[in-house]
Amino acid sequence: MSDLPRGETARTRLRAHLASHRQRYVVYPAGCLLFSGGAAAFIHADLGTDPLDVFALGVLEHAPLTIGIVQAGVAAVCLVAWAAWNRRRPPVSPFFTFFLCGSMIDVLRAVEAAGHLPLPDGGIMIVGVLLCTYGSALIIMSGVGIRAMDLVAISMTHRWRWPFWAAKGSLEIVLLGSGYVLGGPVGLGTICFLVLVDTLIQPCMLLTTRVFFLRNHGLEQPPPVPAYRTDPA
Repeated sequence: MSDLPRGETARTRLRAHLASHRQRYVVYPAGCLLFSGGAAAFIHADLGTDPLDVFALGVLEHAPLTIGIVQAGVAAVCLVAWAAWNRRRPPVSPFFTFFLCGSMIDVLRAVEAAGHLPLPDGGIMIVGVLLCTYGSALIIMSGVGIRAMDLVAISMTHRWRWPFWAAKGSLEIVLLGSGYVLGGPVGLGTICFLVLVDTLIQPCMLLTTRVFFLRNHGLEQPPPVPAYRTDPA
């Protein structure tokens, strides 16, 4: 039993709860900024894009759409699948992350165009790998605006006991293979993104938890969904 008075215990718990929420809303924008910087670096290196863009560009070979529309469509499919699997309403926050990161990438590319990066294209791609990896880890750890595909991968991790890298990698392999068949471009950067970014996200989360003592809101096991039952007549 706690030696603190009941009111003091409640205040302590409330302060801890508020501190946790403040931490989440600092980690989330930091993750979005890092991920956007990594995406801008991949674009600048021009050595290949991520599997989602390979799929989007492949679809564009056959349909008069835009990359944004195709990516939003993939996100919508992932959210519907996640909602049906978890018997919950699909969140809208992944679309906020989608538009926020897209806007940040545009700004960072404009800043980049005004200067000069003193690195070869291969070095810029490695910087992109590191930024995308750690940015993705922070977005997931914040538990705020987790991207739609990551939500499905997290459900696979919880339900099937897969490591996150295997769950996320399997989804992106499907996108990469489909995009390649449709005519999307695949390069060295694509392979590096698939092999390195997806593999290193979970170790980055573990390292951040141990070094900075940040709580991993995204990969925490959710409470079980109560089974439906019918009261006896």
